[in-house]
Amino acid sequence: MAVREIRKLKDELLYKRSREVEIIDDKIKEISEDMIDTLYKYDGIGLAACQVGVLKRIVVYDIEYIKEGGVRTPKILINPVITKSSKQMVTTEEGCLSFPDLFGCVDRHEKITVEATNIKGNKITINAKDIESVVLQHELDHLDGKVFVDIAYDTYVGEKEDNTKDKKKNKKVKK
Repeated sequence: MAVREIRKLKDELLYKRSREVEIIDDKIKEISEDMIDTLYKYDGIGLAACQVGVLKRIVVYDIEYIKEGGVRTPKILINPVITKSSKQMVTTEEGCLSFPDLFGCVDRHEKITVEATNIKGNKITINAKDIESVVLQHELDHLDGKVFVDIAYDTYVGEKEDNTKDKKKNKKVKK
C-alpha cells in the first residue's frame, strides 16, 4: 500500500469531527491499509484517519508491536464507540504523531469497552485496559476533533523515547 502524510499541529482537519463509515468498500480498505503502513513508518502505536487527511471514523493501532520481541498485529476499527468506562483513572504521559516531540500528562480511564466494526464488517467488542485503553481513548478523541494537547498538562518538548508512563504502575511504554 502507501505511506500517507501525517497532518500536524494546526491542521484544521485535526479539529473536525469525523464522519461515520457507511459501507466498508475497497476505498475504506485501502485507506485502512495505508494507515497501517503510515503507523509503522512513523513508529506509532495508534492512528486516526483524520491524521492522514481522511475525515472518516477509522482507527488503526498495534500495542503488541512495541513490546520487546513483539510482532506486528495491527487492528482496524471502523466507527468505534466507547460504551463503558471505569471510574478509576490513570495518568499517562502521551505523545502524538501529529504533534512531534511534544509530550504531556493526560488523565484517562483505566478500563474501557469499545464497540466497533472490523474491516470484514463484523461487529466486535474490545474490553481494553492499560496501554490499550489509553491508546483507544487518544485515537477516539481524534475522531471527535479533540487533540491531546487540549487536555494535557505538564507538557514539554523532547525527543521521542519510552514516554508513556502509567504512574500508578510505574511502567513505561513507547507511544
